Amino acid sequence: MLFSDKTVLITGGSRGIGKAIAIRLAKEGANTVIIGKTAEANPKLEGTIYTAAQEIAAAGPGKVLPLQGDVRFEDQIKHIVETAINTFGGIDILVNNASAINLSPTEQMEPKRFDLMYNINVRGAFLMSQACIPFLKKAHNPHILNLSPPLNMDPNWFSKHLAYTMSKYGMSMIILGLAEELKQYRIAANALWPKTTIATAAVKNLLGGDFLMQRSRIPEIVADAAFYILQKPSFETTGNFFIDEDVLTAEGISDFTKYAVNPDQKLMMDLFL
Repeated sequence: MLFSDKTVLITGGSRGIGKAIAIRLAKEGANTVIIGKTAEANPKLEGTIYTAAQEIAAAGPGKVLPLQGDVRFEDQIKHIVETAINTFGGIDILVNNASAINLSPTEQMEPKRFDLMYNINVRGAFLMSQACIPFLKKAHNPHILNLSPPLNMDPNWFSKHLAYTMSKYGMSMIILGLAEELKQYRIAANALWPKTTIATAAVKNLLGGDFLMQRSRIPEIVADAAFYILQKPSFETTGNFFIDEDVLTAEGISDFTKYAVNPDQKLMMDLFL
C-alpha cells in the first residue's frame, strides 16, 4: 500500500475535507493523527473527533489517533506533536487544513473574528509546520500540504473580504517560503485549493446554506487530489499551488460527476479563482 507505515497529521480532521483526506490515506495504510476542537456532539456540526476516528478506522488498515486540540495555542501544538511522535514514532506528512472564515467587509469585521481567522489560518499553520519540521527532516518523502489558494493579487479578492483574503493568502505565503527554505532537506511544501465550493459545515452554516450546498462538490474530490500530491517525490514536487480538478485531470480523470452534491445543479466556483 502506498502509505503503509506513514504517519499523517491533519488539523481540522473532525469533518469535511480534513476527515475525507484522513479516510483516503487510511485506505492506503497511513496512520492518521486527526486534530479537532469538537470532542462533544454539536447540533450545528457534523460529528466529533471520535466519531471521525471511527469512520477513518473503518475505512482501512491504517491506525487513527484522535486528539482534541486548538492550533491557536502553542502549548497544545507541542502536546499534539509529542503525542503523535510517542504513538507512531514519527511524522511523514502534515496537512494544515484547519481554517476559519468570515467574509465581512472591513467596517463590519469584529476584532475577535479577525483574530480567530489570523490565529487559526496563519499563526496555527506556521507554528504547526514549525513544530513538525524536525520530524519531517527524518522522514522518507516528507510533505507539508496547506489547504490554501494560489496567490492572486487581483484587487477584486481583497476588496470584498480583506481580512479573510489576508489570512488565506498568509497560509499560501507560508508555502511559498517553506518550499524554498526546506528544499535542502527534501521536504515538500505545497498548497491545494478546490475549483468549486466544497460541501462543508462552513458553506452550510455561514456562507450559503442549502442553496450553495446543492451547487458544491463533496470533500472527496479534494481528498483524492491530496492522495496524488502526497505520493509524489518530495524533492521535485514543491512550491506548487495545486487546484483539485487540475491534479485529477493530470492523473487521467476527466469525469467529475460523482463528486457533485447535485449533478443537476450548476457548480459554484470557489473564491480566488
